[in-house]
Amino acid sequence: MGASSSTGNPSSAEAREQESLASASLPLPLLRAVFSRSSHLSETLAFPPSTFHSPSSPPPEHFHDLLAALGPTIASLFFPPADGDWLGFLRGFNACCARARASLPLAHLLRVYAAACAHAGAPCGVRFQPDEDDGKVEGELAPAEIAALLSMCWAMAWSGSAPRGADEGAEKGESLLLPDVSSLVLSALVSAGAVADDDAGVWGWEVSGAAGKGVTAQEFTSWVISTVPGLGSCLSRYVRDRFRSCQVDPVKDRSVSAGNTTSDASDVYLLTRGRAWAISLSVRNALSEKFLSASVIGMDTEDLLYRSSAHGRGLSRFWSCVEGYKGPALILLSAFSNGGGENVDADQRWGIGVLTEQGFENKDTFYGSSGFLCATYPIFRMLLPSGTEKNIMYCHLHTQLKTYEAKPKPLGLAFGGSIGNERIFIDEDFSKVTVRHHAVDKTYQHGSLIPNQGYLPVVASILDVEVWGLGGQTTKHQQDVYKKREDIFSGQRRKIDLAAFGNWEDSPEKMMMDMVSDPNRNQREER
Repeated sequence: MGASSSTGNPSSAEAREQESLASASLPLPLLRAVFSRSSHLSETLAFPPSTFHSPSSPPPEHFHDLLAALGPTIASLFFPPADGDWLGFLRGFNACCARARASLPLAHLLRVYAAACAHAGAPCGVRFQPDEDDGKVEGELAPAEIAALLSMCWAMAWSGSAPRGADEGAEKGESLLLPDVSSLVLSALVSAGAVADDDAGVWGWEVSGAAGKGVTAQEFTSWVISTVPGLGSCLSRYVRDRFRSCQVDPVKDRSVSAGNTTSDASDVYLLTRGRAWAISLSVRNALSEKFLSASVIGMDTEDLLYRSSAHGRGLSRFWSCVEGYKGPALILLSAFSNGGGENVDADQRWGIGVLTEQGFENKDTFYGSSGFLCATYPIFRMLLPSGTEKNIMYCHLHTQLKTYEAKPKPLGLAFGGSIGNERIFIDEDFSKVTVRHHAVDKTYQHGSLIPNQGYLPVVASILDVEVWGLGGQTTKHQQDVYKKREDIFSGQRRKIDLAAFGNWEDSPEKMMMDMVSDPNRNQREER
């Protein structure tokens, strides 16, 4: 009889299944509290009132109307009005926030974007079949539409990071800074073949001046999955953050002053807001939240371990700043391709980066457990470890105790490849960087780090180098303790203990000097 009762109510079994699925994203009491106010779900999901600006170009057209349409659009697509339908509410929530294959959350995001564009009167080339619910999407995205979608996704992430502070800033009329997404848009165009990697137009490329072929929905999906897989989770994060905002708890509420997001002071560093957000979408570990926070409020300058323009160039200066830091770090480099290069456009500036998950060590061999290479400018790319080799990084400099070496190892920093054929090599003076073709490297995935990079090594002049510590306050404190201990040891080694030499009258040096001054003088040993 018990078996018949359990199978006789399929809706109850489905409700338990949906509740179990939803509880993995948010607590059920919170979801029930939101459901009790389901008649005002559009207001709950509405984007907080804000004004955005971009330092280089105006925001995408209809951008603020697009944000204003987010709440009603999400409510109408996933939470259709039905009085007391708890099961329908759970289905809609799980469609947004439950784990699914990589392409499905992105399809939901594109569906929301297309519907919001229609609501705001903005152009959109994405189309959905009315009877298709399995995530199939058609159409083409123009460069401006990709920029609008990426900016909308960043704004959705921003609204969950600083909701209360943003509302207060909006009431004061403050305009919030949008990150530069041009390198991401160009990355999507190059990945789809709409723009050639060796095209001279990639240098200084801007969305406002882009024209020509766009990216199909399938090509855009492939690019997101391979380069920025975190983009698909923007919708689920936004819905969860909006539902959490229903809980009025000033103690747990994360409040960030809007003043931290109104200026572009952080963009004086190589780690700009746009690059931090691009990296946060690419990495699939706990560091993603660190970079997301940096894209919203900027990186904490206390996390800046080394900057060549401030601390000086050279491996010794670099080592004095990073020694003892045993945590993940991001190395960013800006370089200038010299004239006369055969396989890379000359007189152009580009940027690359390396994300390591452990500290620096002075060794004459490669070491490390995991790391990532990335091209930050002008085209963003993220190259993950291939898993074939573990030549993650190499850091070698002369110590005070120098020994003879028949075959001395190169002095400098290197990432990938092998000794003598490094994928990236920075010389001892931090004046030149050499980037080789991926054929010499079995540690990181294939892919060019510089536009129009050929098979020959590219030697460029370094403009600036930055190292950001990502281990938090605990790791930084441990480095400070290590440096203080080393300073004490160094001070002890420099001191001369005169008492250790004994009495001058009894010293052999005194006896020898007396003998030299008067060789015939009788020396009597006292017993």
